[in-house]
Amino acid sequence: MTDPAAPPAAEAPAAIEVRGLWSVFPRPGGGEVVVHKDLDLTVRRGEVLTLVGGSGTGKTVLLRTMLGLNVPARGSVSVLGRPAAELTRPGAAARVGMLFQQGALFSAFDVLENIAFPLRESRALPDALVREAALLKLQMVGLKPDDARKMPSELSGGMIKRVALARALAMDPPLLMLDEPTAGLDPNASDAFCALLRSLHQELGLTVVMVTHDLDTLFELSDRVAVLADQHVIVTAPVPEVLAFKHPFIEHFFLGERGQRAMELLKSRHPQAPALHEPAG
Repeated sequence: MTDPAAPPAAEAPAAIEVRGLWSVFPRPGGGEVVVHKDLDLTVRRGEVLTLVGGSGTGKTVLLRTMLGLNVPARGSVSVLGRPAAELTRPGAAARVGMLFQQGALFSAFDVLENIAFPLRESRALPDALVREAALLKLQMVGLKPDDARKMPSELSGGMIKRVALARALAMDPPLLMLDEPTAGLDPNASDAFCALLRSLHQELGLTVVMVTHDLDTLFELSDRVAVLADQHVIVTAPVPEVLAFKHPFIEHFFLGERGQRAMELLKSRHPQAPALHEPAG
């Protein structure tokens, strides 16, 4: 996460560009459901951008569209300068890593084989190098070599997240997408996972797109927040500017009792930041 006290830097080039997106799905029994209408969004290279919105606003739909898994009814989505649809082609795992909400580990594979799976699928490395690379990623996410032979059923929730993250980074992608990365974790495990994500973001120069309902995670990691409401992105900005934007969802999500608790927790951890996370008067 960038230092909020630092002077503004020149705007980074785009990693993802969404222009005029319409997401339309058939309604059971006839008709259509329009989830997104004329949605525009730019994700800058090197930033952590968080997507938030109420139920039914299409956060996961937007994430899947960025991954090329959903085809827009209208509009365009480009990722790292190429159409998002190309991400479904062989070899695209080298460009984007995905961390799913529940980890989505293969239950029949041990930890090392789960991490190695994208490398084996690419068929670009011999087995010895695949194992070496997987062990490196295992240690990169704070796990020990002794954890390599454990099965998913033997792992805690925090360890599952770390293995899934190691797998998402196996191909050294420049872009990482996170779907509720701290969901289901206790506060200590959540804090530790946020610290790991922040460290890897800085060390690897990753661009990160994150969907989360957890305000602690959002405040800890986000450079900017994009708010989905009314079928499009109503504001994309750093947290202080989002808090100053007048909209019922923002007032409920950020400025309600839960949001105030999360901001107080952030202030206790980062005493230099109190004024940065309060809405403009």
